[in-house]
Amino acid sequence: MRVLSSLLVTGVLMAAGALPASADNHGPRILIVATSHSEVPNADKTTGLWLSELTDPYRVFREAGANVDIATITGGPAPIDPRSGSAKKLDTAFNNDPSAVTKFNTAPALKDVDTARYDAVFFAGGHGTMWDFADNPVVAATVSTFVAAGKPVGAVCHGPAALLSARTADGQPIVGGLRVTAFTDREESAAGWTGLVPYSLEQRLKQLGAQFEAAGTFQPYAVRDGLIITGQNPASSDAAAKLLLDAVKERASRAALD
Repeated sequence: MRVLSSLLVTGVLMAAGALPASADNHGPRILIVATSHSEVPNADKTTGLWLSELTDPYRVFREAGANVDIATITGGPAPIDPRSGSAKKLDTAFNNDPSAVTKFNTAPALKDVDTARYDAVFFAGGHGTMWDFADNPVVAATVSTFVAAGKPVGAVCHGPAALLSARTADGQPIVGGLRVTAFTDREESAAGWTGLVPYSLEQRLKQLGAQFEAAGTFQPYAVRDGLIITGQNPASSDAAAKLLLDAVKERASRAALD
């Protein structure tokens, strides 16, 4: 029986002093996964990763002393949704950290990553995830394996699409009965994407038995329920990342007592 715990983040926490990203340390290892999908079928639009949903968590994790790596679904740099930035803004988005930019541009495919090396995984958002996170067996296996090992899984905005196909050891949806959030139907409508996405992420999560929660449109909101941490939208990236760090620290504290 899963032990459920939850935490609503309503404010911004104070961050620790920044560490140089090139310096390895003895902190936890966190893997950030991003989309490789850029095309919107039957529309003259491109999509991909929402840049701040990767760079903001990366910064939060590094400032907390974590070692952070980046992977994408098929390998190589994630396509960046032009509404969120461009490759020309990578240096600025990563706070002029050349190591982070290199990791972004040389990201391995998720299937080639030894995920057992990591203490947590975080799925960045962007509309591209709606096509290559959901129903992806590698993504589903990654989420299920982390949960089975007692390791936290985070996701923000459209990143919770990674949770849709993940199952518990007894075949039940990972999100069944859990409090979660994600980009809402109202936000999809406000963004003008209701008719462009292949499904409603909010409704898919509800159909799997999740207790879907949200704040106002485009307002920051993040929730933790057990090992699953989710953020509602781009403004929730920092909060979701900090909740993931909380879960990592709790796991490390329990391990130290064993």
